[in-house]
Amino acid sequence: MIARFEELDWQLTPMGDLTLRRRFEPAASQEIYEVKLGDEYLMSSLFTVAEVALADLGLAAVTTEKIDVLVGGLGLGYTAVAALRDPRVTSLTVIDRLAAVIGWHERMLLPAASDLVTDARTSLVCDDFFAVMRAAPAPDHAGYDAILLDVDHSPRHQLDATHADLYTVNGLRALDRHLRPRGVFALWSDDPPDAEFMVKMRAVFDDCAAHVVEFDNPVTGGVSSNTVFVGVTRKR
Repeated sequence: MIARFEELDWQLTPMGDLTLRRRFEPAASQEIYEVKLGDEYLMSSLFTVAEVALADLGLAAVTTEKIDVLVGGLGLGYTAVAALRDPRVTSLTVIDRLAAVIGWHERMLLPAASDLVTDARTSLVCDDFFAVMRAAPAPDHAGYDAILLDVDHSPRHQLDATHADLYTVNGLRALDRHLRPRGVFALWSDDPPDAEFMVKMRAVFDDCAAHVVEFDNPVTGGVSSNTVFVGVTRKR
C-alpha cells in the first residue's frame, strides 16, 4: 500500500521552512517527491523534463572533449544526474546553499541520489552559488566548461532578493569569469522566453538561444513548458 502522503524531512533554513515529502499523485498514478519552501512549491519529481533538458542543451553547446561542469542548485538532482550521463564529463561540482538538500542526497532519500553521490566525478558543496559567482575565481582554478543554473523561478522571479544581481549584464559578466574559453552558461526558467533578459545575455555571450521545453502535464491534462537559456562565452 502506497502512503497518500509522507513527510520525509522538515528543516528550518535561512530562507524559510524547507519540506521534503513523498506522496501518491492520482493524476499520474505514481509516487512523486516534492519540495516546498514555506508555502511555495519549489520542485516536483513529476516534472523533470526541463531539468534534464537544462543539462542536455547546455552540454550540447560545449565543443570540448573533456568537460568540467558546475551546477548551481541541487534540488532533486535530475540536472546533475543528466550531466553525468555525458561521457565527456570529467568532474561535476554542485553548489547548493541549503545543507538540508545536500543531506537528502547523502542520506539517499531521493530517487536520483544513488546515481549522483556514488559517482566519483561528483562533489556536493554547501555554499551560496550567487556569492561564488560574484567573487573572482581562485587563481589556481582554470574555470568550468559549463555552468548550469536552476535555483530561481526565472530571471524576474527570484527566491531571494540577493540573487537579482546575477541576472544583470554586470552579474552575467561576473559569472563569465568562471568559464573557460568557449564555455557555456545555461539557465532554467519557469517563465516563457524573456526578450529583455535575452538582450542582457547577448551583451555577454555569443550564440544565445532561448529553448522552449514542452512536456505533458498529467495534473492539468495539457502541455506545460519551461525555458532553457543558453549562451557561449566570448573568451577564446
